[in-house]
Amino acid sequence: MINLLTIDWILLLEKLILIAIVVMASLFVAMYSTYAERKIAAFMQDRIGPNRAGPFGILQPLADGMKLFFKEEIIPNSSNKILFILGPSLAMLTAMITSAVIPWSGDINLFGRTIQLQIADINIGILYVFAVVSLGVYGIMIGGWSSNNKFSLLAALRGASQVISYELAMGISLIALLMMTGTLSLKTIVEQQMASHWNVLYQPLAFLIFFVCALAECNRTPFDLPEAESELNMGYHQEYSSMKLGFYLFAEYVNMFISSAIMATLFFGGYDIPFFNESAHTDWGNWLAVAGIACFMVKIVFFIFLFMWIRWTVPRFRYDQLMNLGWKKLIPLALANMLITGAVILWLKK
Repeated sequence: MINLLTIDWILLLEKLILIAIVVMASLFVAMYSTYAERKIAAFMQDRIGPNRAGPFGILQPLADGMKLFFKEEIIPNSSNKILFILGPSLAMLTAMITSAVIPWSGDINLFGRTIQLQIADINIGILYVFAVVSLGVYGIMIGGWSSNNKFSLLAALRGASQVISYELAMGISLIALLMMTGTLSLKTIVEQQMASHWNVLYQPLAFLIFFVCALAECNRTPFDLPEAESELNMGYHQEYSSMKLGFYLFAEYVNMFISSAIMATLFFGGYDIPFFNESAHTDWGNWLAVAGIACFMVKIVFFIFLFMWIRWTVPRFRYDQLMNLGWKKLIPLALANMLITGAVILWLKK
C-alpha cells in the first residue's frame, strides 16, 4: 500500500505542471510546423503559400485544426472498430511520452524550491526513448490492418519493416556514443558536453547515421514510403477522417520535434549555449535557465528546418533502395564506427 503521507505533493504538482507545459509546447510546435512546412515549400517552389487566414496566413494552422475537428467522423463498416480507434491514439501517445526524459534546461529556483526542467531524470534515458519509439510502429500497423483496406495494409507492412530496419542502425550508432560517455542518462550526457566539447565533434559519423535513421523513423522524405500518396492513396491512414486523421498527422510532426530535441541533446550539447561558460555566470539565476531553453529551441528549430528542406529537395526512394540503404550501408557503417570507437578507447586507456 502507498502511504499518502510520504508523497511529496508539491513535487507531484511541479511534475504535472511541467508535463502540461511540455505537452502544450509539443502540440504548438507541431501545429506551426505545418505552417512552416507549407511556407518553406512555397518559397522553394516560388509560390506564396498560406496567406488568407490572418496576417501572412499565421492563423492557417488553427483553421486546419478546426476543419479536422468539425469534419464528419467516418468508421468503415468492414473495419475493426476498436483497433481502428486505437491506432491513431497509440501513435499520438507514443509520440508525446518520448519527451519525458529530455532535459529542457538547467534547474530553476522558485519559491525556495529547486525545480528540475526535466519530467523524469532516469539513468536509462536513451533505453526508454528506444522502447517508446519501438511502440510507435504499432500505431501504424494497427491503423493499417484494422482499416480492412489493401492499400492501408501494404503501407502498414512497409512502415513496420522500415522502422525495424532503421532502428537497428540507429541503435548501433548510439552504442559508440554510449561507449564514449559511459552513461544512458540524457542529462548527464548534456552536462558532459557542457564541461567539454559537443559529441558531434567526436562522433560525426554516428550523428549522420542517427539523422538519416531519424528521417526514416519519422516517415519523412525520402523515406515516406508508408505515406506514399501517389502510390498508396495516402497510405496507412487512407480510411481515416476528422481528428483520427489529425492524430496521425500531428504525431508525425511531434515525432519530428522530439527527434530534433534528442539529436540536439545527444550531439549538440542540448541546452548548452555555445561559446558561453554557464558555470561562470551562476549569478544570472533563473535567466540562465531561460537562455538555455531559448538556445535549445533554436537548435530544435534548425533540425526541423533541415527535415523540411530535405523533403522539398530529395525525391522519394524506391522501396528496394530504402531497404538496401538500411541493411547494406547504414548497419555496416554503424558497426564499423562502433568497433573503431572501441579500439580508440582501449588505445587511449593504455
